[in-house]
Amino acid sequence: MVNIEIDEGSGFCFGVTTAIRKAEEELAKGNTLYCLGDIVHNGQECERLKKMGLITINHEEFAQLHDAKVLLRAHGEPPETYAIARTNNIEIIDATCPVVLRLQKRIKQEYDNVPASQDTQIVIYGKNGHAEVLGLVGQTDGKAIVIEKAEEVKKLDLNKSVRLFSQTTKPLDEFQEIVAYIKQNISPEATFEYYDTICRQVANRMPKLREFAATHDLIFFVSGKKSSNGKMLFEECLKVNPNSHLIDNEEEIDPSLIQNVTSIGVCGATSTPKWLMEKIYKHIQALIS
Repeated sequence: MVNIEIDEGSGFCFGVTTAIRKAEEELAKGNTLYCLGDIVHNGQECERLKKMGLITINHEEFAQLHDAKVLLRAHGEPPETYAIARTNNIEIIDATCPVVLRLQKRIKQEYDNVPASQDTQIVIYGKNGHAEVLGLVGQTDGKAIVIEKAEEVKKLDLNKSVRLFSQTTKPLDEFQEIVAYIKQNISPEATFEYYDTICRQVANRMPKLREFAATHDLIFFVSGKKSSNGKMLFEECLKVNPNSHLIDNEEEIDPSLIQNVTSIGVCGATSTPKWLMEKIYKHIQALIS
């Protein structure tokens, strides 16, 4: 008898749930609705909403759009996007996650308050080119420095003051490593302030996910290939269970993996819908029976 379990803690975070609910509500009215970028980094969910009528556009297409309704996803957008919307008479349905929105405001406030004479570096620990990070950098007129990994902290000029922020979905331990390095190495003449802006709903998933992965013989981690959160959480599964496999859908399951195991866990990223994990669960059940 093979035990199959879906991780209760996996699935959409609050911000993604809200964005999808707003899209569904608008589409239910029969209105044409555009979304700036993929609403969530999961191809299956994007396809489901596309069938409901959601039209995904990029920033170039957005700039050409007039007199339309556009949903901004949970990741947030730079000020330039709102300026284009005002000029082109675009109605914005703003689904920016409240955690991201607060972070944007804090970075803008810090940037606006730093005197021009003071050479202060605003640093964002995050993934270059990620939608959320582009929105954060936009609060500083593109002047913020982005570092992706702890070792990149060495490229900062620590003779100058530093204000450090973090993308909401980055790992807490690496952020703390960066803080410790700057504290140790910054010039006595410079000042250093840091703001732990990591979303706890995401950060708290890691220990629970590790615990879940360790209790099963085999793990199927369900995530879209574009999801940076998915990649990070999958790595956590691998650390405790080498028999972990990243899949996007049920067709990627190799039936030979299911042989000789007594316990299978199904889990996913903050961008993975519950319905998809349930679909994977049923597919595994059919393979076993």
